Amino acid sequence: MAKTLSSMMPLGTMAPAFRLFNPALKKYQTLDQLKSKTGTVVMFICNHCPFVKLIKSTLAEVARVYQKKGINFIAIASNDVSRFPEDSPERMVEEVKLFNYPFVYLYDETQAVAKAYQAACTPDFYLFDDQLSCVYRGQFDEARPGNNIIPTGGDLIKAMENLMNQRMISPDQKPSLGCNIKWKEPSEAVL
Repeated sequence: MAKTLSSMMPLGTMAPAFRLFNPALKKYQTLDQLKSKTGTVVMFICNHCPFVKLIKSTLAEVARVYQKKGINFIAIASNDVSRFPEDSPERMVEEVKLFNYPFVYLYDETQAVAKAYQAACTPDFYLFDDQLSCVYRGQFDEARPGNNIIPTGGDLIKAMENLMNQRMISPDQKPSLGCNIKWKEPSEAVL
């Protein structure tokens, strides 16, 4: 596991469009279909990363609460499944059931979406406003494997609350820390 900080997409960046496969529903879905009129969280996660494992249950609960308030959550898995089969689409379906994810979990087979979002690690979080402009990118909270901090989602929650209440979201945002995205070898990548 290579500890990696998120790249921190510039605030104000428009969310790159995508069309990705949802293994649980066996169909393709787009950002336009999944976005919300209030706000949209796009997050890059995977099944095997200990940083993601630490927050999975809390993440599902935070998503349940805030989706009821009008913020949609979209999870994307971009790891190279030829080297990390535990992140395969079949295992993604198992993960959705096991953790009762209330959000879609999409498969970025070509890794083009992760590159478009400048995603670097799992987990990596982005919050977009009603116009799909990036207003937050960074960590879920301060919890990390081994630091004995209980996950709450505090950083993301604060940004969502400020967005919903039309308050300024501080540009002083902390990068996420997690496992690096497992990129395909250049000869394997399909563009």
